Amino acid sequence: MDFFNTLIVVLDSTVRLSIPLLFACLAGLYSERAGVFDIGLEGKMLAAAFASASVAAVTGSAWLALGAAVLISVFFALVHGFASITHRGNQIVSGVALNFIAAGTTVILGQAWFQQGGRTPSLGAEARFNAITLPFAEAARDIPVIGFVYYELLSGHSILVYVAFFMVFATWWILFRTRFGLRLRAVGENPAAVDTAGISVAWLRYRAVICTGILCGFAGTYLALAQNAGFVKDMTAGKGYIALAALIFAKWRPVPAMFACLLFGFLDALAIRLQGTPLPMVGRVPAQFFQALPYILTVILLAGFIGKAIPPRAGGVPYVKER
Repeated sequence: MDFFNTLIVVLDSTVRLSIPLLFACLAGLYSERAGVFDIGLEGKMLAAAFASASVAAVTGSAWLALGAAVLISVFFALVHGFASITHRGNQIVSGVALNFIAAGTTVILGQAWFQQGGRTPSLGAEARFNAITLPFAEAARDIPVIGFVYYELLSGHSILVYVAFFMVFATWWILFRTRFGLRLRAVGENPAAVDTAGISVAWLRYRAVICTGILCGFAGTYLALAQNAGFVKDMTAGKGYIALAALIFAKWRPVPAMFACLLFGFLDALAIRLQGTPLPMVGRVPAQFFQALPYILTVILLAGFIGKAIPPRAGGVPYVKER
């Protein structure tokens, strides 16, 4: 029973740690399915985290903070779209530039506004997205197995956690069951055919990067207002890149993307759980090894251990309208 309880606690941590990855992975799914590669997920998450923490510190409202995070993230996404769609610039260079801009600007503004070394003030419970207790969770807590799973694993998360999992199936429905989704996938595979049908390739791609910005705004808000109580320098810690790895691992499909993000979250949760714990026949392993596990898996997966992952055919290629 102790093993079962430990497993449920680790899975609970897995869910919490995978949410920013899941939001960012779904964000990348929209833009890359439309043929716009976006390595700037990291920068948009970081900018959104700073914007949400700053607005929450000033106004005390988590919902206003979420709105600010979405706005700044969409702004960054539109800058990327302007460079790579309108001006047909290199999409990788544009994304990397946004990452650098976000990393530098958040620290400079944080120091200028709050004088705490680039941090924002620590946020109180009223300015954050707090855990929600589902109906009858407390009453069911003592029921063997099912009650503990319901209380510990399903209940007790912030509203953004439930939004993230809802967005997985909403994204699946949008991409595969709507006209917009069909056109979005088509513009990532054969933009010339979409253009021939009288549909604006540029406008479709802009709408895709706007969707990317919205979801990155949610990811950054979760980091700053749910997982933590404010903004700290470089708090995304490479999560945008891991989300891209999860997207490739899932072969640009929403439901496999969810499981890929949960896998990375599980490794992260396991690393936290095993830090300082002696392993059989090995002994005490340095904490840095466990902290590096998610990144090691990223390298292994991207080295080709997932089979052939074929991106959208028009991905990364600026579309030039034929005269």
